[in-house]
Amino acid sequence: MFPTMMITFREGVEAFLIIAITALYLRNTGRADLLGALRWGVAVAVAGSVLLGILLARAGGISPLWEGMLALLAMVLVLGCTVHMMRHGRHMAQQIRDQIDESAARSGRGAFWAVFLFTLVMIGREGVETAAMLAAMAGAADLRDLFNGGIIGIALAMLLALAWARFGKRVNLTRFFQVTAVFMMLFAMQLFVYAFHEFTEANAIPGLDNEWWHVATEPYGPEGQYGAWLSYSLVIIPLAFIAFTWWRDRKVPAQLA
Repeated sequence: MFPTMMITFREGVEAFLIIAITALYLRNTGRADLLGALRWGVAVAVAGSVLLGILLARAGGISPLWEGMLALLAMVLVLGCTVHMMRHGRHMAQQIRDQIDESAARSGRGAFWAVFLFTLVMIGREGVETAAMLAAMAGAADLRDLFNGGIIGIALAMLLALAWARFGKRVNLTRFFQVTAVFMMLFAMQLFVYAFHEFTEANAIPGLDNEWWHVATEPYGPEGQYGAWLSYSLVIIPLAFIAFTWWRDRKVPAQLA
């Protein structure tokens, strides 16, 4: 359940922040009439992401080859979104404002459709990433845990986004992105192991004794002995990183004094 919660939390924060920043900026610049375009963009993006997640989960359940391909796709998306947010996370608000200015500058229905498409692309990107990651986990996870973790993660993401909108700089988004980047990198490792294991089960890797490697990697899979420890590390290592950075940050004023 924890990996699901962290995925929806991480991706949900980005999505909710985009919505919050866009809504606040439209209101503050006298463009509240374009909030309808924002709502429609969010609705279509969420519906499309849910549908994609269902289709991917069903495709992944067809064969080990599909499950391996889905896990590999999810791994690429995990690494891509992590690198993107580490590079651009701190400037996200200003980038969104600039793009909204460009979209809203159009006249009449053009502004509506520009804001709608902007929202659809921005939220849809997060939705596609989340759908692919969760679908990759669906074959090896209890669906009840998957659902509960998803709901908790989304709720936490909404609370953090609301806190950012309400308290602004008191919420350290840079630290949040750093901590979740640690989790995402570990999760990418887990997805790679899972993909390799499924590919060997499908006898899809040329030049290798797929049967031998399938048996050899069984303990490292999601339900294996060592795979369980990798799952525990998704919790332990990010928490250790939080503790270390807190200890380091509280020591800085004393050193400067």
